[in-house]
Amino acid sequence: MPESARPAGGVVPAHGTGPAGEVDEVARAVLTASRLLLAVSARSLAEVEERLTLPQFRMLVVLSTRGATKLVVLAELLQVAPSTAMRMVDRLIAAGLADRRINPDNRRETRLTLTEEGRRVVGRVMARRREEVTGIVRRLAPEQRASLVEALTAFTEAGGEPPVPPLAQVTPARRPEAGDRTT
Repeated sequence: MPESARPAGGVVPAHGTGPAGEVDEVARAVLTASRLLLAVSARSLAEVEERLTLPQFRMLVVLSTRGATKLVVLAELLQVAPSTAMRMVDRLIAAGLADRRINPDNRRETRLTLTEEGRRVVGRVMARRREEVTGIVRRLAPEQRASLVEALTAFTEAGGEPPVPPLAQVTPARRPEAGDRTT
């Protein structure tokens, strides 16, 4: 919309036709899809591991993809306060899913890692999630699948989220490199 056609205050209405209406339509579609994806995530977590919350599982996923991570970095990645991250870590350690380790290069620094059990839990939940998402995608026509890949790739790139590794690279035994990041 040209600057001269903008309403007072420069705010473009969120409803109606034209670019502003399209943004609202896309936002509603994304919110609806996110509701579906959250339901898939919750079901796959509940089917595999009932003792974890979604935020705790997200922490496990971050640890599984980043490798040994400092608490402050983990809190930033999860966008929570360090005290909140510490409480989550304490619960994961008590459950045998995570561990604290001294950084051998800097003995004052503690890094958080997954245990083998934590790695297995992440692998099983992600495999279950992938199964359910694959079942939904199979119901789409091939041209819809291609459009969805294009749209979701653009959406995740705009949000700064790196892609999930190909299925061949995702196994419960895989030990991601420290620079990997997938959720």
